[in-house]
Amino acid sequence: MIDNTIPKRAMVIVAHPDDAEFTVAGTVALWASRGCRVSYVLCTRGDRGSNDPAVTPWALAPVRMAEQRAACAILGVQDVTFLDYSDGTLEPTLALRRDLTREIRRWRPEIVICSDPTVRFYGDSYLNHPDHRAAGSAALDAVFPSAETRYIFPELLAEGFEPHRVNAVYIHGSPEPNVWIDISSTLDLKVRALQQHKSQVDAEGAEGVRNWAQEEGRSQGLAAAESYRRMIINGD
Repeated sequence: MIDNTIPKRAMVIVAHPDDAEFTVAGTVALWASRGCRVSYVLCTRGDRGSNDPAVTPWALAPVRMAEQRAACAILGVQDVTFLDYSDGTLEPTLALRRDLTREIRRWRPEIVICSDPTVRFYGDSYLNHPDHRAAGSAALDAVFPSAETRYIFPELLAEGFEPHRVNAVYIHGSPEPNVWIDISSTLDLKVRALQQHKSQVDAEGAEGVRNWAQEEGRSQGLAAAESYRRMIINGD
């Protein structure tokens, strides 16, 4: 099914800088270009994303944060929040769920995009990063029940964050997608945004993402697409 939804507000929750650009940035750019206010919440700063002994985590963190903000500027993302959990050892704790609940109540998105926490591997060569699974699990638990239930995390009420009901979640990386979004018009922006993550991605890697999006599109008769498992949890 081709999804033509354009929400007024959307939130993307990921583990690391560059995660969204690899996976959902075409959708983000499309929605932002149509007037949607998109906010990013990153659980970590990606500070462990190098095996170079000369690159320390405390030196890498500001580089990756700057790369993420540069990518967001290309995509039209207006709000970027870093939660500063430990990169590489992220867990779906109550503390993380509380922090994500706070951001959902703060920005009040209609749609939340996150990763599929159930996927352990893809194909025969890619093991899904445990941080991706942890971020997806905490994000879904924050959407429901925490964000919309008044007396879960009552301390958030004291901070002024009233409950908020998210209409739908779009889960990327699902082995059973049920919607595809046409990103033909924003594929170049997706690739340009990914290219901002120079500490992580070379030109060949960025073009590989272009090829992947085109392959996704061909399955639906589109020039390029991103796929999701869409769950409408508070629809009219």
